[in-house]
Amino acid sequence: MPNPSLAVAVVMERTPLPNNRWASEKWEPIGVIPDTSEPGAPPRALIENASHAQWLYPGFKLELFHDEAEGYYLNLTAQRPFVFVNWLDEGGAGVPRAVTVSYNEAARQLDAGTHVDGVPMPVQWIPWLAEYVERNYKPEPKKRVRPPSFKGAKRDDR
Repeated sequence: MPNPSLAVAVVMERTPLPNNRWASEKWEPIGVIPDTSEPGAPPRALIENASHAQWLYPGFKLELFHDEAEGYYLNLTAQRPFVFVNWLDEGGAGVPRAVTVSYNEAARQLDAGTHVDGVPMPVQWIPWLAEYVERNYKPEPKKRVRPPSFKGAKRDDR
């Protein structure tokens, strides 16, 4: 049985940084949306002018994996669920490379030194992810561990 997945596209935005001596602009993902493009469609400009630009990058697959269920659970139970976008700076442009809804996978990517930014998860995707987590994630019961200082302690018999 194939893993559940969604076809998605990433919207990247460029904004100028006029008072920054190290960089003249910044790129960041601002949204992840359902992908309705033809397979193999190239990125395209949505807005392109001197003040800012927005580019649509189609062709991503948001796939759910059983071994990431805890990361999906952590994302869903956060105050605001996110889609995490792993992206690179290529030739002065922000180019997305992967998307995930797992907190754990996003953390591993950050630990590897890549750009990972979260964008709000579209509300229509939350029940889809919640159903997957409900079927595939069972939290391990927490055991109470007694500190070594309490083991073998004897009370005063007064």
